[in-house]
Formats: sequence, structure tokens, C-alpha cells
Amino acid sequence: SSFDRKICDVTGKGHILTEMTTFWFNATRDIVPNHYLKSFENYILAKKCTVIPIEFVVRNIATGSLTNRLGIEDGTVLEKPLIEFCYKNDELNDPLVAREHIYAFDWASASELNFIVPQCLRINDFMQGMFKGVGIKLVDFKLEFGRLNQDGKKNIILADEISPDTCRLWDVISEEKLDKDRFRKNLGNLFEAYQEVARRLNILHEETNISPVKFGKLRSI
Repeated sequence: SSFDRKICDVTGKGHILTEMTTFWFNATRDIVPNHYLKSFENYILAKKCTVIPIEFVVRNIATGSLTNRLGIEDGTVLEKPLIEFCYKNDELNDPLVAREHIYAFDWASASELNFIVPQCLRINDFMQGMFKGVGIKLVDFKLEFGRLNQDGKKNIILADEISPDTCRLWDVISEEKLDKDRFRKNLGNLFEAYQEVARRLNILHEETNISPVKFGKLRSI
């Protein structure tokens, strides 16, 4: 999977990720319900659900494991969004799987996938527009979903988080990385990059001393 779970202990990072996840869950709740209830300093309170063991990776630009696997030139803009399925298993490094694997091992049903995939595309459209407006390319990201028991039915809801830990984000001008790839590739300035994303989205309202870092300049898109 493109979105490994390596631990990265950076002071203040948890707060930014919490604020950003809260922002996106609130912004997308009209597209698909989610497990979010309330946020605190470094974590959120969420509804208990059974997480489907699949990571839904939405790609708009080819990079990372996609280019490594298929030899596609890094940075190739895809004609339309590509959705990949990865089996959630850290010991196996979240391997890529096909729909047939998902059905064969009963990780999700056809009706569940037929609901989830269009929601991934709708969320992608929405997030792309939001990011484009603040000078950021949404390169790719992953979503997770869960089953929530309500009134005797199992409803599908969005789960986990949406943040620079689960997205690839590039500055629209410089193509500087504003996401976890700064940690993966030892680029440094991880917290500053996350802070820059939050600043552009106007998320950290309580911060008064945030100044733009040199990750490109905003422009009209």
C-alpha cells in the first residue's frame, strides 16, 4: 500500500491531524455518513463500527507504488481517477487485491462495493475542488469504511481519518510534497508541511503565529 503505518512522533502533529480529520468529516458528511462524533486535542471520539478490511486508494496522478509496479512515469496525470483495493494487513504490507479476492474471502459484498466506490469518487471530486482552490494538488488518498448497526441494519459509513497522513498533496506550482512522503523520503519539514496545508484550508483558527513556509505561493486557479 502507498499509505504505510510507520510511526512518526512530531510534536503538534497529532493536533493538526485531528483538526484536519474533523474538517473533512464535517465537510463530507452530506456525501456519505461517517463515524465522527467529537474532537479533542489529539484524537476524535467516533461511533463504534466494524471496519471493512480494505483500503480504498483513489489516484489522480501516478506516483509511489503505482509507478514502481507498472513503470509509469512519475507525475503522470490520469485521464480519470483510478481506484485500487488493498487488503488491510500490516504484516503483509497491505497488498493490492482484486474485487474477486474481496468476494472470495468475504471481506465485502458486491452491493457494499457498489455503494462504496461511487462514494470514493464523489469525495475525490469534492476534495479536489477544495484543495485546488488553495493551490494544492490532490495526488492520491485512501479511505476506509465500516459497518454500523442501526435499527437492525448494517449501514456503510466512512471511518478512520482524512489527513496528510492518508493523502498525497503537492503544491500546485512547485510540486513540493505537503504530506507524509516528507517523512517517507526523509525530506524534512514534515510538521511545517502539515501546518501549511492546515493554514491554507483555514483550519487552525486558534493559531496566531503561523506564517507561510516556502512550499510555493498561492495563486488564482
